[in-house]
Amino acid sequence: MHLSELTHPNQLHGLSIHQLEQIARQIREKHLETVAATGGHLGPGLGVVELTLALYQTLDLDRDKVTWDVGHQAYPHKLITGRYNQFQTLRQKDGVAGYLKRCESKFDHFGAGHASTNISAALGMAMARDLKGENFKTVAVIGDGALTGGMALEAINHAGHMPKTNVMVVLNDNEMSISPNVGAITRYLNKMRLSQPVQFLKDNLEEQFKQIPFVGETFSPEMERLKEGMKRLAGSKVGAVIEELGFTYMGPVDGHNLEELIATFKQGHTIQGPVLVHVVTVKGKGYAIAEKDQVGYHAQNPFNLATGKGIPSTKPKPPAYSKVFSHCLVKLAENNPKVVGITAAMATGTGLDKLQEKLPKQYIDVGIAEQHAVTLSAGMACEGMRPVVAIYSTFLQRGYDQIVHDVCIQNLPVFFCLDRAGIVGADGPTHQGMYDISYLRCLPNMTIMAPKDEAELQRMIVTGINHTSGPIAMRYPRGNGYGVPLMEEGWEELPIGKAEILRNGDELLILGYGSMVYPAMQTAEILSEHGIEATVINARFVKPLDTELILPLAQRIGKVVTMEEGCLMGGFGSAVAEALLDNNVLVPLMRLGVPDTLVDHATPEQSFASLGLNPSQMCDRILATFSRKQSPVSV
Repeated sequence: MHLSELTHPNQLHGLSIHQLEQIARQIREKHLETVAATGGHLGPGLGVVELTLALYQTLDLDRDKVTWDVGHQAYPHKLITGRYNQFQTLRQKDGVAGYLKRCESKFDHFGAGHASTNISAALGMAMARDLKGENFKTVAVIGDGALTGGMALEAINHAGHMPKTNVMVVLNDNEMSISPNVGAITRYLNKMRLSQPVQFLKDNLEEQFKQIPFVGETFSPEMERLKEGMKRLAGSKVGAVIEELGFTYMGPVDGHNLEELIATFKQGHTIQGPVLVHVVTVKGKGYAIAEKDQVGYHAQNPFNLATGKGIPSTKPKPPAYSKVFSHCLVKLAENNPKVVGITAAMATGTGLDKLQEKLPKQYIDVGIAEQHAVTLSAGMACEGMRPVVAIYSTFLQRGYDQIVHDVCIQNLPVFFCLDRAGIVGADGPTHQGMYDISYLRCLPNMTIMAPKDEAELQRMIVTGINHTSGPIAMRYPRGNGYGVPLMEEGWEELPIGKAEILRNGDELLILGYGSMVYPAMQTAEILSEHGIEATVINARFVKPLDTELILPLAQRIGKVVTMEEGCLMGGFGSAVAEALLDNNVLVPLMRLGVPDTLVDHATPEQSFASLGLNPSQMCDRILATFSRKQSPVSV
């Protein structure tokens, strides 16, 4: 059977081990070929090919439910659930999503994108099943990195107290999350793997067996099973921990041995109550380059399959915002031992890996535990440190209660650096940084800023570190800057809550925030060609808003447009509208940003175009709006 013939995972039933191995090779070939062309997550999916095939051999996917934590390891799942012929569209507009989406396939039983969620979901499905008197299996596949997340542990704790609820957790233990895992569970897994008994058995058991009379160089099947059983006994401590939590523990199992995996899953399905199957896999399995560099090849832009090297850009690009952030923070931390960078398993993505290299004592990785990261930073701030919490905008949502309760209520000087704010592209709705302006703006004591370019980013980092009167947040986009001149050091902080005028005009006031300042300037130039001269302001701060500058200009000019790369509801434009209304400045207002809709996976350029946020589109929208008879305030 060829992989392209699979339209339903139940077609795997009855295939021989040899046939499944052929399917596994085809999955890896298609996986590598596609990701090399489109970009996407590489290592996670390659590591779970056999796990996926073996698990689906033991399930009826017309009835049974499987949840995949995060979802970036589910490319093999997509390839055997009817998406082979569309897989070349991976992460492209209107193509196959890079994560699980319930609306994409009936086999995507639960949407994913953030880590540590799927055990809760699988348990919820199992409990609903029992309440309705139905009969189907529920399985949650989760990585060892995601298992460090508190939500996963909460779900395990709950499931462990329900001995009659059948749910299987498959722990995909590849020893590697995006950053090296931290935490007690990971240490325990590693301790088990690296313990002397396991190493002794691994290295010497076969030689010891060879000394037994009549055994010699050959092993009977019985002896092979005995050898494997002795290995299991040596690693039983991790099982004891799991079983203390109320689970039946099975493993560790070789994650690339189809026969062993199938037998283990079949046995696991017969056990009443919660079961955890511990599967040991190799991230990037089958692609030697990815196996050797599991961090670098976790996810990739398009690359040369033969060499593993990225396809070079046709023209030089300005430095990425994360790179500028990293360089500036390291420089400041070198001169201030109180500065500490904190990440939640995303050191490379946020640029904090450079801080780790240069100043390891001023670097903390808490694992996939954003809630803990926030409250940890609050504790450090209590003791006079300057914690810099670098987390993607979409992931900081996970620590919202901690921002409210532990930071803002206590008015602690924590500096939040929100990478990937705004439109992120091919990762899609789960990763768009749309909501941070709205969810932070409403919090007492919080100051919020956004740079117009990479040079202003440098100044805002200084501003954030020097701001000791309360919490402060800075949002900045994914991707490259504008190529403006950068300083190596000597950066000056910005006055809190002060905007700047970039262009003067008497017929329209445009307020740009963060990444939309340059598009605002471009829009103003196009409007000038139509005979409309606009004043353009770089707001810099959404809270506090520079009302001293904005309100008189709005009153005098009489027409206002706001531009932001984020959701309109509760966003920057809303802040301006509130300020105008609160001060009885009743002038026409147009807000440009992301409406009340999800932004699907596409290139950022495609997303901006579909949202009408390109300068030429915004010019047309402004002309159309203000050519009509205006009511006092239009939002």
